[in-house]
Amino acid sequence: MEIRNIQPGDLNLICRHRELMFREAGRDEDILTAMRPNFRDWLESKLLDGSYFGFIAVLKDSAVAGIGLMEIDWPPHPSHPIQNKRGYILNVYVEPEHRRRGIAGLLMEMGEAEFKKRGLTYAILHSTGMGRPLYENIGWSSTSEMAKPLE
Repeated sequence: MEIRNIQPGDLNLICRHRELMFREAGRDEDILTAMRPNFRDWLESKLLDGSYFGFIAVLKDSAVAGIGLMEIDWPPHPSHPIQNKRGYILNVYVEPEHRRRGIAGLLMEMGEAEFKKRGLTYAILHSTGMGRPLYENIGWSSTSEMAKPLE
């Protein structure tokens, strides 16, 4: 297996992985249909300017997994009192036939290393129920974050 950096040409792959991730988590098809073009437009510009980065796992010329990474602006906080940025992990996805082989864990390890290389000392992610055991097993913990849609 080869791990390579995300490239702008991975737009369709990342969009497909994100949609599959949310579908497998039980999200409504109408919501996914509404999200599809908006996420694609958002991601395309982020791939081009390099603000969305990460890694793709390739096996026999086929992408089997990916992880997205971003540096996000965030005010200094008790968890990172001298830094105004956080690492953000998103779109962790492994094709079903390649799961339970340590690929997601390897991608997470590489993501954390990339953040450290960039000088980031704190990272966050939002987990599906399926991903939560993996993240907890590698040292991630739940926070007190709450959310509310503002309609």
